[in-house]
Amino acid sequence: MKRQVEEALEELRKGNFVLVYDADGREEETDFFIAAEHVKAESIYRMRKDGGGLIFIMLKYDLAEKLGLPYLADIIYKCSNKWPVFKELIPNDIPYDTKSSFSLTINHRQTFTGIRDVDRALTISEFAKLAKEIKDLGDVEAQRIFGQRFRSPGHVPICIATKQLLNERQGHTELGVALAEMAGITPVMAGCEMLDIGESLKKKDAMKYAEENGFIFLEGYEIVEAWKEWQE
Repeated sequence: MKRQVEEALEELRKGNFVLVYDADGREEETDFFIAAEHVKAESIYRMRKDGGGLIFIMLKYDLAEKLGLPYLADIIYKCSNKWPVFKELIPNDIPYDTKSSFSLTINHRQTFTGIRDVDRALTISEFAKLAKEIKDLGDVEAQRIFGQRFRSPGHVPICIATKQLLNERQGHTELGVALAEMAGITPVMAGCEMLDIGESLKKKDAMKYAEENGFIFLEGYEIVEAWKEWQE
């Protein structure tokens, strides 16, 4: 495993940010990554100020399955007979992928508006805590506790990684969960795209930001290579 990846895993264990660029020819975006269990209000502040994109949760597939979380695209497909407008909104033309990883949006029940830095930090960190607690619970019990603590819709979108992770899809969601797995931490990550005026922040500018702020910068292929080596 490359030293750069090993250093990134250690940074995630410490609760620090890592910057991840997916790939040329894909989204071509750099995202802030941080372990969800370590998210604080200051983390949300940095992501929205220096990132500017959507602040979201990346979740391992089997945890999503235990919580009964569907892909939002599947909800749209299945509900299109009852609400015909969904037929017009089917996401079948994503230019860089075949399927969206988005699921439901949530707020912790102890949040106020849900959008404030403290609110989103609470939602994300408590969701990671929930993911750790339900590991050995049955589905019904896990979903009951989930409903006790969270409501939907909310201000934090959940993205579900594919079942086979990087062997199936190599989006930011899978890259984030794979890093969490290799780091040995709860496989729930938080992320946010880095934007510039009118477009995504260019890779060279994201690399410069990482260097100036002491963050590890990884490209998707580096994580994929490390993941394959880690699985052997």
